[in-house]
Amino acid sequence: MLAERLPFPMDCLYADPDRKAYNVLDLYYGFGRTFFNPASAKVLSRSRFDALRNAVKNYTIEATPDDRSGVLQQGGIFVFKGNELLYARKDEGTGDHAPLDDIFEVCCNPIA
Repeated sequence: MLAERLPFPMDCLYADPDRKAYNVLDLYYGFGRTFFNPASAKVLSRSRFDALRNAVKNYTIEATPDDRSGVLQQGGIFVFKGNELLYARKDEGTGDHAPLDDIFEVCCNPIA
């Protein structure tokens, strides 16, 4: 459904409905991390609430898996070159993402 709505090429879409990768990477999970973590405060603050509401206005529960506990899963970013891990960062809470400059630095600069 995601690939059809964006549109997004199916051969580039990878899914992990059992969240095995999250477990292997030991990414944070839970109600407290999602709603009460200081890292989540900037996204869930009153001043950002209108922006958040606007961002999810087209959200539909239709594409959400039956196990809705996935909304409590925090993410992260991991950059690999082959089997070598070049960069790793776990999101502390909702909206806490790696700085793009850090990611571009790792991805765009050749390693000596």
